Amino acid sequence: MRTVVVVGMSLAGLRAAEALRREGFTGRLVAVGAEAHEPYDRPPLSKDLLRGETGPADVTLRRQGLDDLDLDLRLGRRAVALDLADRTIALDDGERIGFDGLVVATGAAARSLPGAPDLPGLTALRTLDDALALRARLDAGARVVVIGAGFIGAEVAATCRSRGLDVTVLEAQEQPMVRGLGPDLGAVVADLHRDHGVDLRTGVVIDAVEGDAAGVRGVRLGDGSFVAADAVVVGIGARPVTDWLEGSGLTIDDGVVCDETGLAAPGVVAAGDVARWPNPLFDGESMRLEHWTNAAEQGVHAARRLLGHVEPFAPVPFVWSDQYDRKIQTVGRVSAGAEVHIVHGTLTERRFVALFGREGRLVGALGMNRAPQVVRYRRLIAERASLADALAAAEQ
Repeated sequence: MRTVVVVGMSLAGLRAAEALRREGFTGRLVAVGAEAHEPYDRPPLSKDLLRGETGPADVTLRRQGLDDLDLDLRLGRRAVALDLADRTIALDDGERIGFDGLVVATGAAARSLPGAPDLPGLTALRTLDDALALRARLDAGARVVVIGAGFIGAEVAATCRSRGLDVTVLEAQEQPMVRGLGPDLGAVVADLHRDHGVDLRTGVVIDAVEGDAAGVRGVRLGDGSFVAADAVVVGIGARPVTDWLEGSGLTIDDGVVCDETGLAAPGVVAAGDVARWPNPLFDGESMRLEHWTNAAEQGVHAARRLLGHVEPFAPVPFVWSDQYDRKIQTVGRVSAGAEVHIVHGTLTERRFVALFGREGRLVGALGMNRAPQVVRYRRLIAERASLADALAAAEQ
């Protein structure tokens, strides 16, 4: 290959570019990023940066800069089309770039609240610019409403409470994260936030976000009640950025569909939040993961796949969330429909490990302030351990 194009310069795209150079690719390496910023780390956006403890320079992914990668860099430019037959991509300014190899790493975009107006102070938290704009409102003492109690919403709520701000969280389900954790573990997260002063309301319906040219004023609920706010953060999930690939010939199904090696088409691979592939470690379950660790690992794997290393990508998913003084970590596949066993502690003390089993196999684990044990179960999941063996190991 003489030219490789990486579309998407967040974590997955950056790791792919680094791996290409590390593995010996010396050709032209074009990197296209929709944001004007150099690649930065997203987890601090809802924590350290939002608290005001760090700035933009502190969250860059490469303190040494990008010069050593010898990139033909296009930052602040968006890919708008892919032509597989001509082996070209088109950018939003009309430029067309030919390629021999292509890494699709365009990530995911925050879902917007249906019918919500465009108001100052109504935001998602997906980008550095989102975080800086929200932080400015927090600095002014904003009353905060968070819509959605998933990981991002919960982290924003915890950060805002650590700053002493009034926080209301509005969640449509009966408990936070109930679809992934089930009602009992979701209730633990709910109690954690309520104990820290969050007004957490579950089972609610959002009727409208209200405001005017000066900014958001609050949220009207389905029962007619009104929650006043100076900042409203929408955390209701994300969608893969695949619009630019429509009609390209790639298979799109809630992400770019790849084979188990990460190949989406000859000479085309995908990595990170945008990629969907059958994970052979979980019997070919189709996965699309929006996690830091997966983006980093899959970016490297995608680069190696382009260079001819044909291997399945079979990771144990790993994600973490810091909320107050609790570190929540999950490994494998955790879901409300699994068989759940609490080991190493209790829900009451909020320091425990929950094991998730399906059809007799250990498929996941969740730990709250139990990092060493979580690492152990990640290894057992990789070894395809049975649930019985995992429970026996927990007693040792």
